[in-house]
Amino acid sequence: MFFLQATSSSDVSKLMFIGSIGMITLAIGIIVFVIMHQRKVIRYHIQMKRLEAEKQQIFLNASIRFQEEERQRIAADLHDDAGPLLATARLYLNENLLNQERAQQLQSIFSAKQIIDDAILLIRNISHSLMPPTLKNFGLESATTDLFQKISGSGSLNASARFHDYRQRLKVEQELLIFRVIQELINNIIKHSNAGFIHLTQNTTATHMYIRLHHDGKGIVQSEFDKLNQLSQGLGLKNIASRMKVLHGRIFFDIDSSQTYYKVTMEIPKETVI
Repeated sequence: MFFLQATSSSDVSKLMFIGSIGMITLAIGIIVFVIMHQRKVIRYHIQMKRLEAEKQQIFLNASIRFQEEERQRIAADLHDDAGPLLATARLYLNENLLNQERAQQLQSIFSAKQIIDDAILLIRNISHSLMPPTLKNFGLESATTDLFQKISGSGSLNASARFHDYRQRLKVEQELLIFRVIQELINNIIKHSNAGFIHLTQNTTATHMYIRLHHDGKGIVQSEFDKLNQLSQGLGLKNIASRMKVLHGRIFFDIDSSQTYYKVTMEIPKETVI
């Protein structure tokens, strides 16, 4: 009887020991799993931060490259066009002007004045390309409508724009960024899509403003935009992405369910901070 009780007590102790070992092993396994999972999460966040940093760098490089190209274009316009005009005007107004006859003096002054007027007009056009006066004075709606009227007036493309709800203007800097994106999109459509029409609409919600471009030419969808935006080429698309980044907005490329036209949607927060 005593032997049976001893044996039973021994079995219970063994079972308790095995159970304890099992619980400890399970606890260790759970701890190891949690630690490994946390490490994976940390590595994932590190990788996402690295990818985000790389993406930010791409946007920054695109913005810097765009600004540099703008400076080079302005410098080229001033050097190639304004420079020769002013140099020619100087020839007419040289030191020999006083030794010329009255009639010849008047002719030289008149010719110099015409050349200087041309130079002033050229510089004004360069200034307007940096900040369109219609945009500055009357706002995004007027500048966009004016742009579409000019495109439609060329006869090569049926273009129209309609703003449904733009009662309060954004900051001039914001409107300029949005206008440049619209210009870039239109430029791409005209150059690459072979579209017959392009239509722009604008509307707002409580928190966002939406601008949509529709056209019936060749276009791209979001996956193609994302892919092209990662390549070293496609500076225009990078300019679009970088400007939308500054606006804290998003842009979507899609095709209508009827497969008859493409659409581009700009989503811009109303409380954009630049």
